[in-house]
Amino acid sequence: MAIAGYIGFYIITGPLLILILAGYWKLFEKAGRPGWEALIPVYHLYVMLKLSQRPLWLLLLLLIPGINFIISIGILIDFIKSFGKVGIGQITVSVLLPFIFIPKWGFDKNTRYVGPSASDDFREKYHDLDKSPVLEWTEAILFAVIAATVIRGLFLEAFTIPSSSMESSLMVGDFLFVSKINYGARLPMTPIAFPFAHHTMPLTGTKAYWDGIKLPYYRLPGFSEVKKGDAVVFNYPMDADSPFYRPVDKQENYIKRCQGTPGDIIKLEYGQVYVNNRLIAAPPNGEMEYRVRTNGSGGGFGPHMRYNLHLSDIQQFTSVDFTTNMTAQSAEKLKTYPYIEAVKPDVKLRGVYDHEVFPHDPRFRWNEDNLGPIIIPRRGWTVKLDSMTMPFYRRAIEVYENNKVQVKGNGVLINGSKADSYTFKMDYYWMMGDNRHNSEDSRFWGFVPEDHIVGKAVLVWMSWDANSPSFCKIRWDRVFRRIN
Repeated sequence: MAIAGYIGFYIITGPLLILILAGYWKLFEKAGRPGWEALIPVYHLYVMLKLSQRPLWLLLLLLIPGINFIISIGILIDFIKSFGKVGIGQITVSVLLPFIFIPKWGFDKNTRYVGPSASDDFREKYHDLDKSPVLEWTEAILFAVIAATVIRGLFLEAFTIPSSSMESSLMVGDFLFVSKINYGARLPMTPIAFPFAHHTMPLTGTKAYWDGIKLPYYRLPGFSEVKKGDAVVFNYPMDADSPFYRPVDKQENYIKRCQGTPGDIIKLEYGQVYVNNRLIAAPPNGEMEYRVRTNGSGGGFGPHMRYNLHLSDIQQFTSVDFTTNMTAQSAEKLKTYPYIEAVKPDVKLRGVYDHEVFPHDPRFRWNEDNLGPIIIPRRGWTVKLDSMTMPFYRRAIEVYENNKVQVKGNGVLINGSKADSYTFKMDYYWMMGDNRHNSEDSRFWGFVPEDHIVGKAVLVWMSWDANSPSFCKIRWDRVFRRIN
């Protein structure tokens, strides 16, 4: 399932990437550099800066999400100018259609390296284009902002992992690329917004958008549906009716794994997920809480053990009883330590009611490890409305599908008219974090509507461990790792 979900993405992007790299290879050779330098991530940008004579400190800005898009495009523009491609049309197509024009120029015998585009000699040679450095960079930045906005809105966007809810599949400090084309790009619903600021302006803390104009939900065609097992980025659905209301596309971005798709019946029993009465395998690198008992003679959970087994949220209840979050593999390794007597999942018993768990109704004595069955709504599905179904579907009908719902006695009014059933207008999904006992997800707030879906997480391009020593903060084993 995971491999099949990536086939479409790589069928499209793989050949395009090869074309771009082949074009860079030839252009590097035209500039007197070895072609293989074009294949080395980050280093190829260093070479491009050298060839255009731009300051090398610009590479540091590549570490800043959002800004890195602008800088990368600026480096590309300076680079292609060094080959005489100085017209606005040439600059535009190099940014928006690099898979066509980079290889075209690379293999074109008439295209040659004419000198560093940021040098005085270059400006003198192209005196009709001579501009002050400030004006030149202002134009480049404005163009880069427009191009980067189009790219991140319709094709690919960078995200970071701020919390541990997906560990150890995705780690705090992972920098991700999220594909908009897999499910189809959602067009902006709040079109007037400050570039690269999601909902709040940095420094001032004020709104980064104006909601005086709102557009209806529309999604461009994609080449796949959201599938069970996909790591999905979506807008947090719970604040839609709160005093802190933001438009749908300006809600916080969350990332979870899709466990249920429209029309599925989902159930949890002692922490295990069943979809349509079939057991779904837990994510191989997912975590959950375990209860650990020692014989009291060991050295406890020292830093070395915590790091090697990736133990987190360790709590001590007695001198020998602990709980900690870890993967199943780490649990098996922990059992081999001589002073460990028992390691077992710390799951709640069936029938123990947790009021924070969906649908927040004491008639359903559910908790985060035991709930369901629940039918996930799909577009066109009609549900009977009564006292047993309203706790599950009222929010979707009222908040997500914008209806006025009133319950009077045993009757239900929708937009002022008596209704004994409702037909859904959207598809819905069930999302859960891989770190099952440290994740706020559909177990607590229910369904995720289709208009909240942002995209599919496809690649970890950088991973930064803030808690490691300064010389090993980069998790090199995670750099450019495909997300399963």
